[in-house]
Amino acid sequence: MPELKNGMRLYHGSYCEVAEPDLSRCAQFKDFGQGFYLTSSLEQAKSFAKLSTSKAIGRKLIQPQRFGVVSTFAYEANTELSIKDFPTAGIEWLHCVIGHRKNIYFLDAVHKLKSYDIISGKIANDDTNATIVTYLDGLYGVIGSERADTICISLLLPERLQDQFCFRTVRALSTLTFEGSKQVWL
Repeated sequence: MPELKNGMRLYHGSYCEVAEPDLSRCAQFKDFGQGFYLTSSLEQAKSFAKLSTSKAIGRKLIQPQRFGVVSTFAYEANTELSIKDFPTAGIEWLHCVIGHRKNIYFLDAVHKLKSYDIISGKIANDDTNATIVTYLDGLYGVIGSERADTICISLLLPERLQDQFCFRTVRALSTLTFEGSKQVWL
């Protein structure tokens, strides 16, 4: 899992260019809560741009189009920001993801994370959604139990999960400089 470093290039995949991120337009129930999500993986951003475009067309949010867009940003380090990093997909990471996706679980864990400007860690993407849903259905055991957590994490294959960075505050967004965007064909 790469650490945020000064000058690091980050990517955001969507159905449109995002030159000026707006936190009020960001979805609430994502892995690390409401925020602007980026990745250090251009391939992951391209994949998400395609997925985002397909979903937006399916929900009739946009007219059909044959491309998604990857917006590129440079990160300028700010030592005053509070950053929480989950270097691996462990129990604390799992409880964070579950707590943010379903705001009835792990409320203490989610509350402790409210003060962070940026949260980074592995992404629980659509490929892992079935495992998380099964966990939430209690099929691995009681949600939050050592057994259920261990089974869920082992099935997520964390070594194959890519990274994500959630910029949760205006102060965090101010560290990003828009560099441009590129269309990716569906």
